[in-house]
Amino acid sequence: MGFSGHLVFACSERPLLEAPLFGSSDPGLWDDVHEWQPRPGGWQTLQLEQGVWEDEDLSALVEWTGAPACVADVSDSSIALVTGLNTHGHRWQAWLNLDNAAALLVEEPEDVDDVSLWVTTPEFEEAIRHKRAELDAEVPAGAEGALVWASAAGVRTAAQQSRIEELLRARETFVEELLDALLDEMGFPEAAQSSPQP
Repeated sequence: MGFSGHLVFACSERPLLEAPLFGSSDPGLWDDVHEWQPRPGGWQTLQLEQGVWEDEDLSALVEWTGAPACVADVSDSSIALVTGLNTHGHRWQAWLNLDNAAALLVEEPEDVDDVSLWVTTPEFEEAIRHKRAELDAEVPAGAEGALVWASAAGVRTAAQQSRIEELLRARETFVEELLDALLDEMGFPEAAQSSPQP
């Protein structure tokens, strides 16, 4: 079974766990936090277990660090919704592992009594194809937003939008590896050692 939770990526000279948002709730919530190998320049990634991250926490983190940050909402290491925010309040979002995301996001018809039977039908396959096409159409905007966000983070990226789009359309067994590759491609300095496997 893969990891479900949140991967928080931000820049600070201090450990991210010192941010007020991590001390403003039940301290027990943050007991199961893993720190990935940091990247040069103060870039840090925290791996938080499911259910301890709220949408407004990203704004609080950006305000505390004074730098852009992003968070990936990961489900079973197979899907992630990445949300980036810069210091001017501009957001971008992108799904990782689009095929898996399409299967998760497809809406079942109201007249379905047994979902386990519906998922074996041609109608289900067609619904997934339709949702996958919708997600694919959002990839260019996601890639553009990611590059603008990286630029606002002070990263001198030489990445081409087409390469970012390629990664957003890629498939990996562990979506965490896809996030790592995306950050590398955007130009963030690479960690001395690879990040831990889920």
